[in-house]
Parts: sequence; C-alpha cells; structure tokens
Amino acid sequence: MFNGRSLTNIRILNGLSRNELAEEVGITEQAIWQFENGYTTPRLDVINRLKDIFNVKSIYFYKNDLLEEAEFKDNIRSPFIAYRSETINSVKKSQSESMHVRFIDAFLNKIEGRVKYPENVFLQLREEIIVYLKENKDIPRDDQIYSIAMYARKKLGLSSSNNENLLYLLEKSGCFIFEKEIGERIDAYSVWSEDDRPYIILGNMKKSAVRRNFDLAHELGHLLMHYKVEFTMQDKDRYKDLEKEANKFASEFLLPRKQFINDFSFIERQSNPDAYLDLKKKWLVSMQAIAVRAMNLELITYQQYRYFFISINKKGYKYKEPLDDVILINRPGKVKSVLKILFENQLLSMWDLTEQLKVDCKFLSELTGIELNFFNEYLDKSKRFSVANLEVDLG
Repeated sequence: MFNGRSLTNIRILNGLSRNELAEEVGITEQAIWQFENGYTTPRLDVINRLKDIFNVKSIYFYKNDLLEEAEFKDNIRSPFIAYRSETINSVKKSQSESMHVRFIDAFLNKIEGRVKYPENVFLQLREEIIVYLKENKDIPRDDQIYSIAMYARKKLGLSSSNNENLLYLLEKSGCFIFEKEIGERIDAYSVWSEDDRPYIILGNMKKSAVRRNFDLAHELGHLLMHYKVEFTMQDKDRYKDLEKEANKFASEFLLPRKQFINDFSFIERQSNPDAYLDLKKKWLVSMQAIAVRAMNLELITYQQYRYFFISINKKGYKYKEPLDDVILINRPGKVKSVLKILFENQLLSMWDLTEQLKVDCKFLSELTGIELNFFNEYLDKSKRFSVANLEVDLG
C-alpha cells in the first residue's frame, strides 16, 4: 500500500510545497494532497518520477521511512533551532531544515548500534554553563558571555594562541556537524536533540574558512547559552538580541581578549585592512571580524573603524579577503569516519544500507553532506563478486 506519510516527509525534507512538487511531476496539487492523505495511489509513471526527484527507490513510497521507523519521532524540536540569519525564517524554510535534522538524527540512530564515541565533553560543558548562569545571574550579561567563552575554549581543548582544529575539536567533544545547501540568507543553524545530541548545520556556500569559523563559534554560542530557547516564538527585537549574544560569544571565543589586545598592539597602521593579515593568519578569523573586535575593545577610534571599512570596500575585500584562497576550509569528518569504519570492517555494507533505507547514494550524499564519490565507491565494493559468494559442495 502506498505510504503517504513517506511522501510528505521527503517532500518537506526537500523544501517543496505540494504545488511545487506537482509542477515537477506534471500533475495537480490536489493529486499530491490525495496521495499524501491516502485517498488515491499514484500511477507507476508518477512513482518513477517521484523516485527520480527524491533519489530513492520505488519501494520507498510503500514502506515506513527513517522517521516512521525511529523509536523517538520527536527527537528534534523545531522551535529550538537557532538560525544564523539576519531575519526570522519562513515557516516553510523552518519546516524543511527541521525535517533535515530529524532525518539526520534518525539516520545516525540507524547506523550507530556498534559505535562507541569518546566521552561527551560537549554535554558536560552545557551542563556546567547552566549551573554557572544560575549561580551568577546578577553578573552583567557581557561578563557572563566573556566567562563562558573563555571556559569553553579551555574545555574544548583549543590552544590559547590560535584557533587551529576548531571543527575537529567540536566534533571530538561530542558535536555533530554537517554541511548542506541552506541558501543565501542562512549561514548555519544549530539545535540540541531531545536526547542531548548537539547538531550544527553549516551552509556549503561559504567562500572562506575564516567565515566558517565564525559560523561555528556563533552556533556554539547558541548551543551553550540558549539551550531550550524557543527561537520561533521570539519577536523580531528579541531574536536580534539572541543573535547579538551569539556574535558577542563568537568574538570573545575566537579572539580571546588578553591575547588579542597584546597582538593588536603590534599593528602600526590600524585603519589599513592589509595590516591585519598576520592576525587573520594566526586566529583564522576575517579581517572584518578583527576590526569589529578592536572597535568593541576600544583599541581603535570610530574614525579609524570607519576608514577601515571604507578601505575594505575600495579594495574589494567585503566578500573576498586576502588569504581566503590560501587558508584551507575544514570539512566535517566524524560521520564519514563512522561510516568508513563500518564499511571497512564489514559491519555494514553500502549495498545493505541503501537497500534498508530504500534510497540511492545521492540521497545519502545530500543528507549527510559527504561527497557522492565516497558512497559510490563503497557501493561498487559491496557489489563485487568474490569467493565469499560461492558455496562449495565438498561431499
């Protein structure tokens, strides 16, 4: 029997309205509504079109999907998702991104049965910060943010003099980081699952490693300081305040006050963007973020700050700065490593995985942000014929 819920979930996952999907398939919006609500069953040609659009097998629409098979279907709560964005997102966009994390969460629970992760330092950090905020509720918010940022650097194992391996250390500590095409208006978002798994989703349209670092630090701030905040329930002003707090945290976290003040004292032409290159290389933060930090710490005057950004525009550095092509962009590797261990130790085959989930490799690539070649390579290996496939009658 056709499973309308599977169609609804995967449609939302792909950010399509019923009308948009109907146009892609070449049928009416009413027909999609009828399929999803169990009133009619699609013809075979429609099924074939749907499977091509969503990169799944035909049988996908006749079985329960990952979400319906999950033991805890409400493990991701969309009101708690923190978006790095200038504006509160549309309901449609929020639903799609929430569905994406729900699928990722269900996928991880599907493959993790024989995986043991290191100690969850990230969860410990969150709990310690909650206690800190309760015990220091009368301290000014800026001072709280400073203390939290400094403690987080130490707890996560970041060096006191640079931000190297930030993404790796976040993953090692217990965070799950993924890449996907989010769009131009959202840089990243984050959320805690109900069973205390922290997720950060990075847009893969970023042009530089340094901007990615700021996104990571910004979302880290949300995860640590805004646990259980219902972002979708905030008015515009409160939403902006939450974003400002995350930006403040990112600045304090990536450019530690004491070390930064000392480093900045050696810059002679403090309104010239090119004079910031050494600091950018050391801290892996954009020149523009460095200038904002210097202004907030009153290391430069407003006139110097203003001239700096005039120069940024004149030099064409607003969207692409020097060293952006040189500093390597680190990509998430945790889940890819888990899959590699499972595949190479024959605990799971790529063929079995696609058959169990009723999906194609491209679906898994888009879901996890892992390059398609990775999945295709292991699919080819798992389909090769070997002596293990032979049965020999020795009688």
